This record gives sequence, structure tokens and C-alpha cells, in this order.
Amino acid sequence: SPFSFSQIWQAALSTLNPNPTDSCPLYLNYATVAALPSRVSRHNSPSAAHFITRLVRNCLPGGTNRCIVMVCERAEVFASACALARAFPLFTHRSSASRRTEKKTVTVEFFLVGQNNGPIEVSALKCLTSATEGVRLAARIVDTPCNEMNTSSFLEEIKKVGKDLGIVPTIICGEELNEKGFGGIYGVGKAAVHPPALAVLSHTPEGATQTIAWVGKGIVYDTGGLSIKGKTTMPGMKRDCGGAAAILGAFKATVKQGFKDNLHAVFCLAENSVGPNATRPDDIHVLYSGKTVEINNTDAEGRLVLADGVAYACKDLGADIILDMATLTGAQGIATGKYHAAVLTNNEDWEKACVIAGRNCGDLVHPLIYCPELHFSEFTSAVADMKNSVADRENSPSSCAGLFIASHIGFDWSGVWVHIDIAAPVHAGERATGYGVALLLSLFGRASEDPLLNMVSPLGCTGDSPDDEMERDSKRRRLV
Repeated sequence: SPFSFSQIWQAALSTLNPNPTDSCPLYLNYATVAALPSRVSRHNSPSAAHFITRLVRNCLPGGTNRCIVMVCERAEVFASACALARAFPLFTHRSSASRRTEKKTVTVEFFLVGQNNGPIEVSALKCLTSATEGVRLAARIVDTPCNEMNTSSFLEEIKKVGKDLGIVPTIICGEELNEKGFGGIYGVGKAAVHPPALAVLSHTPEGATQTIAWVGKGIVYDTGGLSIKGKTTMPGMKRDCGGAAAILGAFKATVKQGFKDNLHAVFCLAENSVGPNATRPDDIHVLYSGKTVEINNTDAEGRLVLADGVAYACKDLGADIILDMATLTGAQGIATGKYHAAVLTNNEDWEKACVIAGRNCGDLVHPLIYCPELHFSEFTSAVADMKNSVADRENSPSSCAGLFIASHIGFDWSGVWVHIDIAAPVHAGERATGYGVALLLSLFGRASEDPLLNMVSPLGCTGDSPDDEMERDSKRRRLV
């Protein structure tokens, strides 16, 4: 009877005691009711996104047709949707999966509570679809091993996204990189079977007020090169392309939803391999910036490819805002932990904006020290402009690694430079998280035509009038 249903429901609710979460199975495990933390600390997302993913992974009953009802406030819909997407990774090579004939379906419904709790608009559902597809695309690329996801395969993924959006990518590959002066990307990738590449997807709408470049580290596998990793630290290095994967997923989603400014996605692709043609410690490379780098550690390769990427964004693309995203340092996980990426930037407003965007979207971020005058001397070389790895590993190594990248556009560059190190949050256990897609959508949400992305941007729903939206000192759209 309906009465007994409501009794069971009330009884289940009364047993829930979230610490930090709790769940209760219903109807012989056909359904589960789960509770999120009643409150979170200031460095967490109000959506409790990480707990949503964990609860769904652990509590969702089996079956081919399943349903999730998410009860939350309107402000938490975006972060909750992205968190749910993380619980359903696309990549698997289990033989049982290939034999399965029925397709599994999960339907997600949102039930809004609190203020502004009317039904979700169709446009918002489209935005959630784009965002969650972006998260799952990034996670699939990161989960795919290098015997399938080599640099050539990654280029195919980029071309596929380009085709979907009607954009032809610019690709510089193999020996052409060397000829054009990309000593960083070429030096890292030249020993591999599949050649290194720089690829760019460009969105240039009418009425753009500024040029934004997202630069992604796409090391499809990192053996460490001749400074080779050990047998315990090398497994998992298929994930070293997490920055490039996130930028691809985010670019696809943000352009689909309508982006008002010029946006370039720059992919720095290489496999850091060993072989007779590999870069040696002591080699000196000339990078795209024109600066010379003495290699003292071939396993500090991400900064070399990104240095070329940001220099290209600055010189060739004329970017006003350059954001690079990378699984850059193991030290990031020690500095800011497994859940929060580390942000290093020359601009305090953008540092604050990254933290706010992280809380709004569930991809958490925490700042690193930005102090080149104290830290950059770690790279001093007697024979070149700089070395590629620090002298003292106990002196804020994640900050130093980011500063290496910034030095190739110059510490006196007048634009905004943001570096996001996602080494730890790119995965949770054995699975990729698709980290970074939600963060980029949120951080640049003000430049989107999409109302939901406007809402989760660092400015939220403030400054809606066109006059407010433009910075006073220029005609550039205000993003943070």
C-alpha cells in the first residue's frame, strides 16, 4: 500500500546519520537512499562532489536500466552532474563487457530544493549533457593505455572533436617541429615510434573581445626517458596526458554551448621514451621562446613541452590569457593533496577565481606560492639560460616547475598566466576522473552564452549588464 511505502521511506531517512556520508538499501537492494554531508568545510565544494561520485560507485544497485534522483539546490546542479558522470567511466577492456549485448542506461533526474527551485530549463540540460560528455571523454583518453592512445591516436581524437565543431586543427608534427624551433616538444618525443606533435583547435567568433589559450600537457606515456622511472613509479604514467585530455573535453563542451571570445586549445603531444635517439642529460635544447635549456633530468619533460606551448600561444596566437594544465609534479599531491589541484599564477584575481570556480564545479583548486625572484634561481645553469630541473627538491618544487613554464613567456609579460597542476586529482585509485573539464567550463563561464555556465563562473550571476561586463580600462570582457 502507499502507506507502507511512505513508512519505509521515513524509516530509511531516520536511519541515515551521515558521517560524512551514509546510505540505506531499500526493497531488497532494488533501491538505495544516500545522504551527503550536512555541511562541508570552506576548502570543499558545497555540492560535496567527491562524495557524490563515491556514493554512486558504491551504492548504485546493478541492472541495465537504472535511475538516479539527485536532490540539490540549483547552484549545485552543475557540480553534481559532473560528479555523477565520473562514476561511469567509458573505457574498459574486460572481455565480459564485449560479450554483453544489452546497452546499460542510467537516467539522472534532478529534484531542486531551496531558493529558485523551479524546473530545470531544457537549455541547462543541454549544457549538463555537453559538460558530462566532456568529463567522460577526458577520462576515457586518460584511462586508455599507450599501446592504443599514442600521439597519433590522440591527434585522431582532436580531429574528431574538430569535425564535430566544424574546426580544422593546425598540426605541426615530427621533424617539422624541429625545423620550426619547437626544441622542447621535439626533444622529449623524438625517441618514440609515434612522433611528437603540436596541435591547435581555434574558435574565433565575431565580436570577441580577447584571446584565450588553453595549453595542455599531452605526454601519452612517461618512462622518464633516460632518467628512467622505477618499476613502482612507472605504472600509471598513461595518465600523463591528463591536462591535454581535459582541455579537449572542455573545448568541445564550451564551444558547443557558445563561447564569445577567441579560444585556442593547444595540445603538446609526445611520448617520453627511451632509445638511441633519446635526449640525454647534459644535452642543450633551444626552445620555441629562443631560450636555451640544459637538460639535467629527462623526467622533468612536461615543463619542456608546455614551455613551447605557452611561447606559441604568446607569439603566434597573440593570447591575452594563457592557462596551462598539466599532470606536472608528484610534489603537487604532497603540496595540495589528492583532491585539490594546485594553481600558480601571476595574477591574484585569477588565483582567487580558480578557487571559487573549483568550489562551484567540484574540481577543487588551492594556490601555490608565486615568487619567481626567490625560486627561479633553482634552475641556474653555467652553460645555458637555465636547467630543466631544480637544484633543491625541498624548495617548493611544484612552484618551481610552474615558474619554468612561465619563464618562456617572461615574468614581465603583461598578460594573465595561470598554471594548474593536476597530477593527483587526475585519477582516483585506478580510474581517471576527467578532472579539469568542469573547472575550465566554470572558470571561463562568463565568456559563455550559456546561463548555467554564467552562474557557476567566479562572478556568478553578478555584473549582468553589458557595461559591467567590460573592464573599465579596456573593451575586454570581464571574466573574474
